Amino acid sequence: MTISRQTSTRTPSSPAPGSAFLFVLATLACIAGLIATYHYFVQTTTGQFIDESALVEAVAIHGPAGKASTKFLDLLPTISLVMAAVVVLFVTVIRKHWTEAGIAVAACIGANIATQVLKDLLPARPDKGVVTLDLNSLPSGHTTLAASAAAAVFLMASPRWRPMAGFVGGSFAIASGVSTLINQWHRPADVVAAFLLVGAFMIPAGWLIIRRGAWNAWDGFDAHVGSAKIWLSLPVVIGLTSAAVAMYSLARIAPSPWQETSTTNYFWAGISLIVIAGYLATVATTALFAYAARRRDPAKR
Repeated sequence: MTISRQTSTRTPSSPAPGSAFLFVLATLACIAGLIATYHYFVQTTTGQFIDESALVEAVAIHGPAGKASTKFLDLLPTISLVMAAVVVLFVTVIRKHWTEAGIAVAACIGANIATQVLKDLLPARPDKGVVTLDLNSLPSGHTTLAASAAAAVFLMASPRWRPMAGFVGGSFAIASGVSTLINQWHRPADVVAAFLLVGAFMIPAGWLIIRRGAWNAWDGFDAHVGSAKIWLSLPVVIGLTSAAVAMYSLARIAPSPWQETSTTNYFWAGISLIVIAGYLATVATTALFAYAARRRDPAKR
C-alpha cells in the first residue's frame, strides 16, 4: 500500500485585477494633496492665518500636555526606529523576505530624505500680512519619521494583520503630529503634508511588495483578530467625531451675531484636521491593500 503525500508549492499570489490602477491613483492623489496643502496653507492669506492661529493658540493648553508631548517627541526617533527595526527584522528572518524588507526600508529612508530636501528647496513663506516666521517648516520631520516607520511595519505585516497594524500605526503617527502642534514645533499643515509625502513613497513600495510571494493572500475581514472590521470602523468613527469638532470650533468664530473671539477654536480645528487626515489615510490605505490581496482558496485553508 502506498501513501501519497500532497506537496504544496509556494506560488506567487498576484494582486487583484485592477489594483495596479488604484495604487497609481492613490500615489497621484498623495502628490496632488501635498501640492494643494502647500499652496493653500503657505501661499494664501486665509491658509496662513488658519495654520498660524492653530499654532499660536497651542500656548493656551501648553502645560502638563506640553510636558508629556515634549517627552514623547524626545523619544519619538528611538521609538520609531526600534518599532520598525524589530518588526521588519522579525518578519524578514522568520519568513526570509529580504527583498520585501529592502523595498520597505528604502521607501522609508526615501520619505525622510525627501522631507529634508523639501524643507530646503521650497520657498520661504511669502508675506501675506500674517504675523509668522517666514522659514519653511513643511513637511514635519518628526511626523514623517513616525508615519514612515509605521508604514514600513504595515507593509511587512501579513494581510490578516494589516488592518490592525494600520490602525495602531496610524494612531502612532497622528499622536506624533498632534504632539508637534501642542509643542509649537509645527503647524497642522506641516503634519498633513508629512502624511501625504509618506503615502507617496510607501504606496508604490507596497505595490512592489504585494506582487511577491504567496504570503500576500488572506481569508478576508473578520477571519482573524488582526483583520477584524473594527480596525476600519474605529478610525472612521474617530474621524467623523473630529470633523464634528472642527465644524463646531470654526462655526463659533464664523461671522454671525453669535461670533466670539477665538482662544482655542483654531487649535482644536487644527487638531481635528490632523486626526481626520491621518485616519482617512489609514482607512483608505488599509482598504486598498485589502482589495489588492488575493483571497485564499478555501480548499487550501
